[in-house]
Amino acid sequence: MIGVKATASAVQAGVTTAAKVIQKTLDRIRAYDRVQPQIWISRLSEPEIEAYAARVDARLTAGEILPLAGVPFAIKDNIDLEGIDTTAGCPAFSYPPTASAYVVNKLIEAGAIPVGKTNLDQFATGLNGTRSPFGAPHCVFNRAFVSGGSSSGSSVAVGAGLVAFALGTDTAGSGRVPAAFNNLIGFKPTKGRWSTSGLVPACRSLDCITAFTHSLEDAGLVDAVMAGFDLTDPFSRPLENVPRSGRKIGVPLPAQRNFMGDAQSAFLYDQALLALSAMGAELIEIDIDFLSEAALLLYGGPWVAERTTALKKLLQTNPDVMDATVRAISAAGFGISAVELFEGEYRLKALAREAEAMWQGVDVLALPTAPTCYRISEMRQEPIRLNSALGLYTNFVNLLDMSAVALPAGFRENGTGFGITLIGPAHCDRALLDIGQAYLSTAALPEAPSLDLGEKMETVTLAVVGAHLEGMPLHWQLTSRNARSLGPAQTAPTYRLYSIANSTPPKPALIHANDGASIAVELYELNLSAFGSFVADVPAPLAIGSVVLTDGRTVKGFVAEPRAMEGARDITEFGGWRAFIAQV
Repeated sequence: MIGVKATASAVQAGVTTAAKVIQKTLDRIRAYDRVQPQIWISRLSEPEIEAYAARVDARLTAGEILPLAGVPFAIKDNIDLEGIDTTAGCPAFSYPPTASAYVVNKLIEAGAIPVGKTNLDQFATGLNGTRSPFGAPHCVFNRAFVSGGSSSGSSVAVGAGLVAFALGTDTAGSGRVPAAFNNLIGFKPTKGRWSTSGLVPACRSLDCITAFTHSLEDAGLVDAVMAGFDLTDPFSRPLENVPRSGRKIGVPLPAQRNFMGDAQSAFLYDQALLALSAMGAELIEIDIDFLSEAALLLYGGPWVAERTTALKKLLQTNPDVMDATVRAISAAGFGISAVELFEGEYRLKALAREAEAMWQGVDVLALPTAPTCYRISEMRQEPIRLNSALGLYTNFVNLLDMSAVALPAGFRENGTGFGITLIGPAHCDRALLDIGQAYLSTAALPEAPSLDLGEKMETVTLAVVGAHLEGMPLHWQLTSRNARSLGPAQTAPTYRLYSIANSTPPKPALIHANDGASIAVELYELNLSAFGSFVADVPAPLAIGSVVLTDGRTVKGFVAEPRAMEGARDITEFGGWRAFIAQV
């Protein structure tokens, strides 16, 4: 993967040139076009990109110091780049900007090279990446799954290593959720830290331009260029850098950790909390109900009317050109009264006071970035409900004027990334980068899976406990399905093992029990279709459920119906079926 610092340092030092960097960039983009051309809405022509590189090399020859010399970047297509129409994901809305956005100009002045405009959930309304007439970008590690949105194309462009960084936007989590799924840093600065001049508004009072990078150091370099007061932006704010130590980190109460049934996300979040503890932080459980209430105001309260304001003309004159889901969300604001708006403002002020009190007891929050990741096919069937689930831990942040940085935190078995987000009060952006680096240095995260450049086969991990163990009578049901052995393992110490009466061949029953013990199992990996056919052959009273292992993971495994206990013998003391069979 190409990085911001590595590229700029090499070009500035004369180790390479901007022209050579761009040629390699174009080669990567052309190759990846065979996999996901839909991550782009438009690109500069190759001669135009090469001309940008030539200007960078000429400026370096003239003795200029360029902090982003030769660094290729992409721009979400709701941010203006002079010379390319801005569409915001809606062709009928597109217009030719008369100038580039304020932050884009700053990046180009610093030596960065724009290569094109990326796909997005139309009008930045969505957290999943499927609401675009230009197609749906996919997660770079498993193309059956959503990329996250609304900054879908930007996250994939960086996740696939096509550019060193990309600009996204964030109103409800659009610069954070895609970072999690694609194993990236998602830097969402304090509102007003980066100018939004030249941005198509979603909710103008809440919108932030964001950056996707592979490292926190790279995010810091981009911030150093882009941060600053813009007199032309009425929402711009003077720069501040508020220190936060990260010694006290707020986490949700256990009952408030909702992963939508995704046990792997729950496990990865627990691992992230262990890493935060290991770096010396005190984890303080807090009641986040008031944050969840604030989150509901964004789409369930009067702030929907701000989206309506941004799209009023299109909704009134040509609504049929809009994505149906985006249109339904945006049009709802016409029915919101000024009374409801003031009531919402008053309630938000009260919730903001609760947030102020919270910051007296913790330095930052560490929340899951998203509770789970969905398949594209699932999202298209349930576009509102599943999208809402993705914003469970993100929607309140901009409403309550907080800064945030999304960090990688491991991978699910299907390859999709899981992440956590560090959240702090306004203006502690640089402190979040420092705390995040301490976490990443401690977490020892695994290597990223290889990019999904073909038809990725989804797999399921299965724990077997009895007749399907290697060398046992039913092991052939696994080998005939090309199951791959992952080796031995142990369940958590919350199970009891029974020998089922009158079963042929002899079979055990694994039963969850508070007074249980760890039971020996073997783990196997099967693709989805093989797993489905295997489950279809499992006879009653056995069943396939979820089994927790000693390392905290939850995998699929054999469990049993209550009738399996009739006349069964408790054999827990043997610690496993193989040891029991050996003594029979």
